[in-house]
Amino acid sequence: MEKVIGFIGAGKMGTAILKGVVKSGIIKKDNICIYDIDKSKSEQLAKETGVAVLNGNDEVIRKADLIILAVVPGIIKQVLEPVKSLFNNNKILVSIAAGVPISTYMQILGNNAKVVRAMPNRAALVSQSMTLISYKDELFNDEDISFVKSLFETIGRVEVLDEKLMDAVVALTSSSPAYVFMMIEAMADAAVLHGIPRKSAYTMAAQAVLGSAKMLLETGMHPAQLKDEICTPGGTTIEAVKSLEKNGFRYAIMEAMDKCTQRAQEIGRKLNS
Repeated sequence: MEKVIGFIGAGKMGTAILKGVVKSGIIKKDNICIYDIDKSKSEQLAKETGVAVLNGNDEVIRKADLIILAVVPGIIKQVLEPVKSLFNNNKILVSIAAGVPISTYMQILGNNAKVVRAMPNRAALVSQSMTLISYKDELFNDEDISFVKSLFETIGRVEVLDEKLMDAVVALTSSSPAYVFMMIEAMADAAVLHGIPRKSAYTMAAQAVLGSAKMLLETGMHPAQLKDEICTPGGTTIEAVKSLEKNGFRYAIMEAMDKCTQRAQEIGRKLNS
């Protein structure tokens, strides 16, 4: 019997994951269902993908073997409390909410609930997400985790991480596309200043960032080594690097990520209070 996947929430991330799963074909459309409080969102998504729209969270949980909870942290208790009795040891709940620990879900659903904490990012839209997952080992078998990983592999790379590190991952992989977009925008602005058309500048900057990331992943070289290979003595690149160092480029990124991690921790503490 094939597994049924249910989505609660049809926001940007939920939609990106659902579309990735549908596109991959690893789950038949007939075995995917969704519910969102905004009926127009779920109906539009159903129209685009062919999945089934259900009439409530309870219907999704009853029908699905694995439920992807794609809602904001602040309403998790509001969503799960009324339907907690519908969960059993055979159902897997996967939440993509930032900062919310597994213990919060277990307080609601019970200590034997199969809960996976997942942290994808917006690059899921183009099947290039970096998704981290964590779970309680004693509650899952290899087949369970293989299935969860296969779902998120439809939208990019997947790695398993100790849950105590998940808040830092929010800053490293989930929020980081925003920093990169800001850098690309700034690079394009500088290019426009020197006469390059804006549309071309965005394309050039984005391709430069894409190529740099691919070099790092495929060569396995240290980023400092790759940087040093570009910085020829007395050349243009080392002049740019000098200016970035003078203006605290590294520190600004590190501080931003630290603040992001702290905020994720605050969200978790607030929900557990």
